[in-house]
Amino acid sequence: MTAHRTTGTLAPTVGDASAETDERLARGLIGGDEHCLAAAYQRWGRLVHTLAARALGDPREAEDVTQQVFVAAWRGRATYRPERGTLPAWLTGITRRKIADALTARTRRTELAATLGGVLEHEDRTSEAPERILDRMLLTEELSRLPRVQRDVLELAYFADLTQTQIADRTGMPLGTVKSHARRGLQRMRHSLDMAGAGL
Repeated sequence: MTAHRTTGTLAPTVGDASAETDERLARGLIGGDEHCLAAAYQRWGRLVHTLAARALGDPREAEDVTQQVFVAAWRGRATYRPERGTLPAWLTGITRRKIADALTARTRRTELAATLGGVLEHEDRTSEAPERILDRMLLTEELSRLPRVQRDVLELAYFADLTQTQIADRTGMPLGTVKSHARRGLQRMRHSLDMAGAGL
């Protein structure tokens, strides 16, 4: 503590003030105060984005992860225990999990592309018509053109066989948002494939 020269009272040091602010934000977040969530985002959003960008090497993907982290923090606020660690440490833990999910999704997309490439190279044409193989390739191509969040939702639904509720739990997005992204993604793919004469 340092003395306040004009009044003789004691004022908190910068470190004490920061800790007090962290505790206040943590209490507010646990209590469901949306202002505290916004304040936490302002205070640690850049840290979360930096960690994600370094791990993923993609600033736009890092933005998606950053949003997912704070949505997950809000939805899971009842599980936060201040006695087990500080709020920024808790947010960092969520960030690591969301980064892992993003890397898993990226790996899944790569494996899917490799699998389809192998189909074209090795599969006996008598077991599957060339038209069907082409349709599968078109679907994969159209999926890759979707905005990242729509693509991830549809991949989790169709390739990881997750329900929309499970996708919401994994991504931290509200269920209504998951449904909206799935619907818009399918509509966009249907329109593109209809234009190409493939249909859905």
